[in-house]
Amino acid sequence: MAHFKIENLSISFGGLRAVNNVSFNVEKNTIFSIIGPNGSGKTTIFNLISGIYSPDSGRVLLEDENLIGYLPDKIARRGVARTFQNIELFTNATVMDNLMLGRHIHMKTGIWGGATMWGRRSRTAREEIANREIVEGIVDFLELQSVRDQFVANLPYGKRKLVELGRALALEPTVLLLDEPSAGMNTEEKEDLNIWIKDIQEDYKVTILLIEHDMNMIMGISDRIFAMNQGEKIVEGTPEEVQSHPQVIEAYLGEEN
Repeated sequence: MAHFKIENLSISFGGLRAVNNVSFNVEKNTIFSIIGPNGSGKTTIFNLISGIYSPDSGRVLLEDENLIGYLPDKIARRGVARTFQNIELFTNATVMDNLMLGRHIHMKTGIWGGATMWGRRSRTAREEIANREIVEGIVDFLELQSVRDQFVANLPYGKRKLVELGRALALEPTVLLLDEPSAGMNTEEKEDLNIWIKDIQEDYKVTILLIEHDMNMIMGISDRIFAMNQGEKIVEGTPEEVQSHPQVIEAYLGEEN
């Protein structure tokens, strides 16, 4: 049984079919990449999965539970976390504060929730400590120690992308959607990101759906690749199979490749 499934997903905007009858299965603890030119429907699929859009038809199944119709917050509580093409962080908050925000769905008392009774205050303190320990582990994992108390607004772009990845990890997802995680990164940062994504797969046991334009990265870390154009599937397979497909070569890798 597939861990995560998309079944016959379709959505139109003003008569334009952005995603047309797309289906795929993602096995547990694998890296499944979606590729295609700009406007092919990749990010729309992520928006459908995470509850930002509601499809005209189709289902999104996590362990056979249909997520369609759930609000984004409920989908996150079901274990689906996401990063965005355009970083969505609180820039006037510190790295630690942003990462702690990723713990909000696991907190019974709220992130900064006060308490009037000593017993509740004690529980709040214990909960805070437990959640901070998880976040401290993410800080160590992503090597963010040197910037942990800095405001996000003061960080270089590559570091901000890592903070956003860390915040998604703080949700303790079973499925992680990464939308162009290497965009704006230099070569060294991309190499580090490759390692981190593989480590997330292996150490955190997370199923990863990846949208990425960097073909070297896609071919290097993906277990399976789904290639699409104009809202429709072209081919799905191993990196080797997809890389050698004529339409993929034409559309994404360039005729010269």
